[in-house]
Amino acid sequence: MSTITEIFGSKVFDDRVMKATLSAKVYNSLKKTIDEGVDLDISVANAVAAAMKDWAVENGATHYTHWFQPLTGITAEKHDSFISPSPDGGVIMEFSGKELIKGEPDASSFPSGGLRATFEARGYTAWDPTSYAFIKGKTLCIPTAFCSYGGEALDKKTPLLRSMEALNKQAMRIIRLFGDSTVKCVKTSVGPEQEYFLVDRHMYDKRHDLVLTGRTLFGAKPPKGQEMDDHYFGVIKPRVAAFMDDLNHELWELGILAKTEHNEVAPAQHELAPIYTTTNVATDHNQLTMEIMQKVAAKHDLVCLLHEKPFAGVNGSGKHNNWSITTDTGVNLLAPGKTPYENAQFLLFLCAVMKAVDDYQDLLRISVATAGNDHRLGANEAPPAVVSMFLGDELNAILEAIETNTPYNDVGKQVMKLGVSVLPQFTKDSTDRNRTSPFAFTGNKFEFRMLGSSNSIACANIMLNAAVAESLKIYADRLEKAENFETTLHEMIRKTIKDHKRIIFNGNGYDDAWIKEATEKRGLCNYRTTADCIPHILDKKNVDMLTAHKVFTEAELRSRMEITLENYCKTVIIEANTMVSMARSEITPAVEAYVKEIAETAMLKKSVSDEISCTYESKLLKKLSVLTERISFATDELENAIAQVGQTDNIIAEAAAIRDILINRMGELRVACDEAEVLTSKKYWPFPTYSDLLFGVR
Repeated sequence: MSTITEIFGSKVFDDRVMKATLSAKVYNSLKKTIDEGVDLDISVANAVAAAMKDWAVENGATHYTHWFQPLTGITAEKHDSFISPSPDGGVIMEFSGKELIKGEPDASSFPSGGLRATFEARGYTAWDPTSYAFIKGKTLCIPTAFCSYGGEALDKKTPLLRSMEALNKQAMRIIRLFGDSTVKCVKTSVGPEQEYFLVDRHMYDKRHDLVLTGRTLFGAKPPKGQEMDDHYFGVIKPRVAAFMDDLNHELWELGILAKTEHNEVAPAQHELAPIYTTTNVATDHNQLTMEIMQKVAAKHDLVCLLHEKPFAGVNGSGKHNNWSITTDTGVNLLAPGKTPYENAQFLLFLCAVMKAVDDYQDLLRISVATAGNDHRLGANEAPPAVVSMFLGDELNAILEAIETNTPYNDVGKQVMKLGVSVLPQFTKDSTDRNRTSPFAFTGNKFEFRMLGSSNSIACANIMLNAAVAESLKIYADRLEKAENFETTLHEMIRKTIKDHKRIIFNGNGYDDAWIKEATEKRGLCNYRTTADCIPHILDKKNVDMLTAHKVFTEAELRSRMEITLENYCKTVIIEANTMVSMARSEITPAVEAYVKEIAETAMLKKSVSDEISCTYESKLLKKLSVLTERISFATDELENAIAQVGQTDNIIAEAAAIRDILINRMGELRVACDEAEVLTSKKYWPFPTYSDLLFGVR
């Protein structure tokens, strides 16, 4: 049996393979391209392609694909075989540098938000050499960017790479100002924690709402949910453990640093967390992780649900984006060190993040906006829709001391004493963890907790990188012109703290009083839904910043607004149509069949004796008859609302109508159907209940 160290990265054309298969000259040239952004020579590309093909074929690959991330939110691939005809009638295996560098998928059927006309089909994929190629099944997958014939970005990777370059450019200016001439580049690193649910496949197949929308549109509250907190970090069930074991094996083969696994708060909910890696690689890995989770689950007769809110009444699933900034020399620029009060470089980068989050809180909210995530944010399980920062007591005290020009009293690290002599003593962390904070400092990184479980992490990191790059640019512009570096630096840090301290909140983000304070006293944004926040991507300050750093063009930003709102509208309308179908074809007939049985039972009792009152049957018949009328009425109202919201050709107005009208009608229908479920015999209920789904995997 192979060990973990033997299988890890065995399906990846990584640095180890490149060293072994490429000449020193080609390898060194490629590394300069990867590490320093030097242009790739075609002769190097040809040599890399040949080595990549030979390695892939030796490992069972027959095809290759440019693997990319269009604006659908999932990955895409078009497979081509390595074969080329030979003069003797046979075939030879070929793969050129040109084929490695560029592909030409049809771009007409991917979302473009008006960037492309339907008849304009040509698009290009371009190799991203900073993300390793890998083998999936029998196909060599080459991570690529995706753009239109006119050069517009049609994917999530291109703006992400641009944002990383923008942050690197501005961070390097700051690094040089602090006298460091050894650092060659600065990169952001991410470790995205992935939450998910596992349900039995046979039960899943009987739920049209799960199959068509990824979440349950109906479902009465089960007798037991997560009240006992007995699932969180509990013993992992054998069937789930087998799934996790297979999942780890497949992820490790692809070089994905799967590290932590455990049961989450809700029944049937679990989490996987990787070790940090460079942001664009982490983005690729997270997309792969979600894909492989679903594939491995199928092998175990399970279904992996990645929707943000698959079940009402229990916690939904998020994706915590642990983000830090590091140099190529291994220095974490967000590490406070032993004396953070004296660490001016750390304080400047901390202030840059603080300023970025305050100035562009709307962009951070926009970056996590989806119809699914709207159900989760602020629902006492995830951060509220209001963006704020948690820094903890130590950093908060440091910033207050700097702002007020008063001495900082460093009490030093406290030793935890647990009162039992055999237990080891350990140093207490400088900050607690605040699970209600959208953006929390956790020692040497920030945890952006607002992402939904099915989101690509690219969107959040694009906006975060760009916003921090803007802060660093403002700082570098001032410091480079400063007559006295130290004085200007101190005053700039102090001014940032004073101007942006409103974004810092270390308390309970679930408290209604905080939301009131945040919006009414501090003036923070509170965009509760996707329809509320997405139009603000085109606010002048956002367009100016993102175009200035060349992360997006204005046309690309307009396309993102169109695509995101269109996706929101389509998602909710599909859910509404599914509810209408299930209510009419499954729920109403089931309740009516049960009503018939009750009526027949009452008649049978009466036939035995006129003295039998049949009070139970009469009461139940009345309740269910009223409910069937409510269900019928609510179904008609929902169908009318679907037609009403589709009458506008303005996507912003349509999204607002869905938010204000359609979602309310969906809620009314659900309430009536869930009440009927509680009263209807399980024998007649047409699909598995919450109890079945949440506790069905043993």
